[in-house]
Amino acid sequence: MANRGEIAVRVMRAARELGIKTVAVYSEADKDALHVEYADEAFPIGPAPAALSYLHIPNIINAAVQTGAEAIHPGYGFLSENHHFAEVCATWHLTFIGPPPAAIEQMGVKAQARQLMQRAGVPVVPGTEGPVTSLEEARATADAIGYPVMVKASFGGGGRGIRVVERREELEEALERASREAKSAFGQGDVYLEKYLHNPRHIEIQVLADAHGRIVTLGERESSIQRRRQKLLEEAPSVAVNEDLRRRMSEAAVRAAAAVGYTSAGTLEFLLDQDGSFYFMEMNTRIQVEHPVTEMVTGIDIVKEQLCVAAGYPLTVPEGPVALRGWSIECRINAEDPAQGFRPSPGRISRWREPGGPWVRVDAGMREGLAVQSFYDSLLAKVVTWGRDRAEAVARMRRALAEFEVEGVKTTLDLHRRLMEDEDFQAGRIHVNFLAERVPGA
Repeated sequence: MANRGEIAVRVMRAARELGIKTVAVYSEADKDALHVEYADEAFPIGPAPAALSYLHIPNIINAAVQTGAEAIHPGYGFLSENHHFAEVCATWHLTFIGPPPAAIEQMGVKAQARQLMQRAGVPVVPGTEGPVTSLEEARATADAIGYPVMVKASFGGGGRGIRVVERREELEEALERASREAKSAFGQGDVYLEKYLHNPRHIEIQVLADAHGRIVTLGERESSIQRRRQKLLEEAPSVAVNEDLRRRMSEAAVRAAAAVGYTSAGTLEFLLDQDGSFYFMEMNTRIQVEHPVTEMVTGIDIVKEQLCVAAGYPLTVPEGPVALRGWSIECRINAEDPAQGFRPSPGRISRWREPGGPWVRVDAGMREGLAVQSFYDSLLAKVVTWGRDRAEAVARMRRALAEFEVEGVKTTLDLHRRLMEDEDFQAGRIHVNFLAERVPGA
């Protein structure tokens, strides 16, 4: 398991149910971590900084070879969407539990992915055909599609390398800043332009594909509650998606996956405009943080499907459209202080009491007494609830969040508790700028 935290534990649980033994890798800072404790075996991979451990490919490969592992699951983040890592795994005769390297590479360059999707008949937001090559080209495109526009990094994600440009005179500086930020974050400074949509929804379609030519979709998730374009709350299904729209978005997702020869689990992310039009954003060629809500409404273990597909088996998902049952909501509990602009809050957990009860799921990588490290992502746990309808899922989440106790670090728990009481959220009147309109610094 080439990862840490809650996703490492989540994958190991699926492996254990399938009778597969697991090896945890850990940095010096994570020697007492929960995923290390849970695994059948653990192997050290270097110092605390991720560049010297979880992102250091030779150390990960060495751990696999030394322990006799047959396959590597990358989780999300770190090396999960690194096509070179997938290629190195193949060189060492290790199965990479994910899509083929070529699919990762094609979908990893956003401007290139956009062109691929256009050829596959997947709708894209109006904008440049590829990376911007000059200020003159950018101005001509922006004038043609109309302001506001978005300048976006061709590589990477997480909301970095993105600028919204309201007026023509702001374009040059936005191009320069976005390119610098992209270069610093991803090592590539290429950017492209897209039309800026006003308060769209963020809708994604879960895809599963095997090596026997079968591609299935598992309905949609809504991920519109986010801060600085990083998701905080997800749900399945979406109040904005009816059967016809779900069918059309799912068909587009299948075309997208087929266009790159995709296998394993993946997610097509779309923007849904207020007029009902939807546009391709990107494809996440890995397991998503928010996959549990889809599991809750479909009864399908997505990680188990990943493992079986990697082993050469066909998908176990029944033929025909997958039925969605009830409603599910996921709240990401991060070690961050919303009152201080979501500043990370490292420290030692002095109290940790998880919620329980019917139809409440907690995926956690933390427990009482462990330290929240400053070197890694701030996600502590995901609280997931299911209800017969959205109102029941919200009520159950309200109860679960009230039960969850964390002391020693600041968290997003209170923010989520407030969200559950928000009348617009309860009514499903949400969009990608919903949180920014309510929380300073979001």
